[in-house]
Amino acid sequence: MNPIFADLPTTVFEVMSRLARENDAVNLGQGFPDDPGPLDVRQKAADALINGWNQYPPMMGLPELRGAIAAHYRRWQGLDLDPDREIMVTSGATEALAGALLALIEPGDEVVLFEPMYDAYLPLVRRAGGIPKFVTLKPPHFRLTDEALAAAFSPRTRLALLNNPLNPTATIFPDEDLDLLASYCQRFDALCISDEVWEHVVFDGRRHTSIMARPGMRERTVKISSAGKIFSLTGWKVGFVMAAPHLMRVLSKAHQFLTFTTPPNLQVAAAHGLAKDDTYFEGMRADLQRSRDRFASGLSGLGLAVLPSAGTYFLNIDIGPLGEHDDVAFCERLVLKHGVAAIPVSAFYAARGVTNIVRFCFAKRDATLDAALERLSALSARGP
Repeated sequence: MNPIFADLPTTVFEVMSRLARENDAVNLGQGFPDDPGPLDVRQKAADALINGWNQYPPMMGLPELRGAIAAHYRRWQGLDLDPDREIMVTSGATEALAGALLALIEPGDEVVLFEPMYDAYLPLVRRAGGIPKFVTLKPPHFRLTDEALAAAFSPRTRLALLNNPLNPTATIFPDEDLDLLASYCQRFDALCISDEVWEHVVFDGRRHTSIMARPGMRERTVKISSAGKIFSLTGWKVGFVMAAPHLMRVLSKAHQFLTFTTPPNLQVAAAHGLAKDDTYFEGMRADLQRSRDRFASGLSGLGLAVLPSAGTYFLNIDIGPLGEHDDVAFCERLVLKHGVAAIPVSAFYAARGVTNIVRFCFAKRDATLDAALERLSALSARGP
């Protein structure tokens, strides 16, 4: 058995979901919405499944989807992408991440990781032979600093792996942070894999900025996006990869020997969805922002310390004011005693660097959020 995977513990997401099922809890741990996703996109997938092509599509993705991706990111982010040479479709963003890391890392290369981080990053970096170098971001703002980047980058740095907007903190890196990271990538001749799956799930009038669009980063960035996040269809696993031709040539080889391709009916539907007018994307954000505000107001009304949420499906609370400093134990008691499942944010650090933050998913129906708030009302000033 490969020890990188064989020695991994059961993920906290699996643990909390199991406890939620066993205790009939309101599950605000897993990051998926109650909403089934836009009907026209689902209908397009169903029609393409019945009436369309169901044999191997092109390895790089259907031409109509790659063209739709190029048009979409030109419209929304001002990126000029060649659909034939700079865009690839994968079976989800996690496959895109795995392929990019396998393609770009040689054993012994250093990889800068910003924690808290998506839990797949670290085992994938290690499996590719990379040596992780951590930049530990601190609440409540989780900003990049010159001091932290200087300590992480070295002549052996091959790439930095950025998640923006950042799960689990629900923060968005401002342009000055992106420019700071870009300056280090250029100084050390490093690449940047930019996981931007939450790019459309941003609130309060914000617009997403890709590090690919920052000066000097067009040729050294691999941008990864997700139809599942854009259309609230997390089970579809349709990822988009964008990179300059010299990078895409190698990225495509890794994809060829991982999944090779992605279901064609889902690609047809994703192409349809990306061409939807602005009202869909603005309406999706407005609906999620309303849920965020509803849940944040309810949590604050219970006396809980709510951290800002600029994007993603998530809200975080600081349990320190409750006299709690072990987020894992807190979440276990929360689901067992109060019937609400949440995620301890320490699970997103390599060594539990922060242990007083707990994450909830608010992308749920009002009735679900209200049921959770009712159960959480039993919390005392001393915690659960």
